[in-house]
Parts: sequence; C-alpha cells; structure tokens
Amino acid sequence: MASLRTLLVLGRVSNLPTVWTNCLAGWLLGGGGEWSRFAWLCAGATLVYVGGMFLNDAFDAEFDTQHRRERPIPSGAISRESVWLWSALLLAAGTGMLGWLGREPAILALQLLVCVVLYDAYHKSLDWSPVLMASCRFFLVLTAAAAGVRGVGGLAIWTAVVLGCYIVGLSYLARRESAPGLIRYWPLVFLAAPLVLAFIVNDGFFREKALLASAIVALWALRCLRPAFWQSPPEIGKTVSGLLAGICLVDLLSVADQPPQVSVAFLACFVLALVFQRFVPAT
Repeated sequence: MASLRTLLVLGRVSNLPTVWTNCLAGWLLGGGGEWSRFAWLCAGATLVYVGGMFLNDAFDAEFDTQHRRERPIPSGAISRESVWLWSALLLAAGTGMLGWLGREPAILALQLLVCVVLYDAYHKSLDWSPVLMASCRFFLVLTAAAAGVRGVGGLAIWTAVVLGCYIVGLSYLARRESAPGLIRYWPLVFLAAPLVLAFIVNDGFFREKALLASAIVALWALRCLRPAFWQSPPEIGKTVSGLLAGICLVDLLSVADQPPQVSVAFLACFVLALVFQRFVPAT
C-alpha cells in the first residue's frame, strides 16, 4: 500500500488551488449558477488533474529513474502498474463528472482529457509541449464557463487564451528544470498576456481595480523570476513553483469586476497553494 504522502506527491496536490481558481474564473465568466453545481465542477476537475499527474509519472518513469530518483515510482514507493491503474480510474471518473454537467461541458471535458493524455505521453519529446500544457488549462476554463448559466462567451474564450499564454511561458521555463540549458528571456512575453487583456477589457472604475490586480500579478511574477534570472546558481524550480501559485492571481485578474468577497476567495487559494508547496513539491 502506498503512503498518503506518496499519493499526494504523485498528484502534485499543491497545485490544486490553481485548478479551483480556474474553475471559479470560468464559472463566473459563464454566468455562475447553483453553488452545488460549482462544487461538482471542482470535484470533477480535481480528479482529472490528479489523474493527469499520476499519468505523467507513469509515462516519465524511465526518465525519472535517471534524473529524478526521488519521485515515487523510481524510489519504489509505489509500483508503475498501480499508477497506471489509478490514473485511468481518476481520469475516467473526473471526465464523467464534468460530462454530467451537460452536453457542452461534456464535449469540452473530452477535449481536456485528450490534451492531458497527449501532454503526458509526449511532453518530453516535443519542443512545443508547453502548448499542450496550456491547452489543458484552456479547456478547463472553457469547461467551467460552459457549466455556467450563460455558457461560453467571448470573454471566457479570451481569458482562456491569455491564461494559456501564461502557462506557455511558465512551461518553457519549467523545461529548463529537468533539462539544463541556456535560460532564455522570450517566454517572459507570454507571462504578460493576462495584464494586456485586463487593461483592454476593463474601463472606468473596473480599470482601476484591474490595474491594482495587474500590479499584484506583475510584482509577484518579478519576485518569482529573480531566482532563475538574477541569482547564481539559478533555481528554476523555485521560480516555477511561484509562478504556478501565481495562476490564482491571474485568474483573479480575469474577474476584476466581481465583488470584493470574490477576490478574497482567489487570494485565499493563492495563499493555500503556497502553504501546500511547503509540504508537497509543485513540480
């Protein structure tokens, strides 16, 4: 029997608050609705995410044996066969739960599942695998929006696009963690995409709130980038972990026009992600 910590590390559960804020942002952009329905959405998304992380380790077992022997499979904490089984069960259950929310969420959830499987299978061999990672978050936000009373609208799509851009920038930096090489600056352009959209779509009073949220996102990103670009030796893992937690702030930026109590929920998830990272690695 695998220990609870082994399962938590396999599932990279420290990143779950970012999944929940993806769901909350998409849900609000889709018009919201009954909170019991939102809870079901979060539960389904959680199972898909954890299942995807299990599948990631199952595919990466040989690589981890050579480069990351502390991971659960090469360390002997759990068998690869068990991880394959659990990943299949979790992905099937999570996709089924999301599909229960309706026809449109079901279609988008299936596309999410395809992106998760493709990323896990090919992320080590494809140079553009960060785009696949971004597609996972893109379809998660759209699935959440589709579950709302209004469904997927233009702003939800654009929000999913800029979140995807942020993930592309983050993921290209993350590739340098397991495959050392020259750290390039161009991915940082993608990290700024949410700031641009927030400035464009908000005006008047809401622009002031968006600018404040943008300043928070920008300052956090700069703080996170320091270990990778302005420290010797660079600590890519620390940068990536911080930027992952920052997804909660990016999601907050997408709904800057919401009441203050909504902002508290996003900030609480951000803090929760940072706390979780003290006990379970984010990468």
